Amino acid sequence: MALTVHRGVSIVLIIIAIFYLYLAFQLPSFMNTVIDADTIPKITGFLLIILSVLYFFMPVKETEVEKEKRTEAKNDWRYILGMFIMTFLYITLLEVSGFLVTSIVFIFVCTRMLGYKKWKTNSIVSVLVPLFLYLSFTFLLNVRLPTGFMPF
Repeated sequence: MALTVHRGVSIVLIIIAIFYLYLAFQLPSFMNTVIDADTIPKITGFLLIILSVLYFFMPVKETEVEKEKRTEAKNDWRYILGMFIMTFLYITLLEVSGFLVTSIVFIFVCTRMLGYKKWKTNSIVSVLVPLFLYLSFTFLLNVRLPTGFMPF
């Protein structure tokens, strides 16, 4: 068995899942609960291990076109760096300018940076998704999100 890209990825995912499960088993248990705080993390960790093992043994026949795409993807470091910078700015400005404003700008700029050129669609999505999330959290779940300089 040669170590291909997908096998390397599956090995990395198995290592991450083992560390994740170790942390999940460190969560404290509570008395008189059927589903404890560690239930979902444990299920997620075991599921990740199972799927990673299946992915490891999955037969892969890579075509020349797929090999070209993989080598072209190495030049995408600018997009990755740009997304890291945008995420850092989002986290930094979230308290100052609020969830709604920061999320609208973040979604719009990230979609443009990733190559979606339709201004109208980007604008609608970048406004409606954060607005829906903000209203859902604020009024349905009674969870306050950062408002920033906005009065609502």
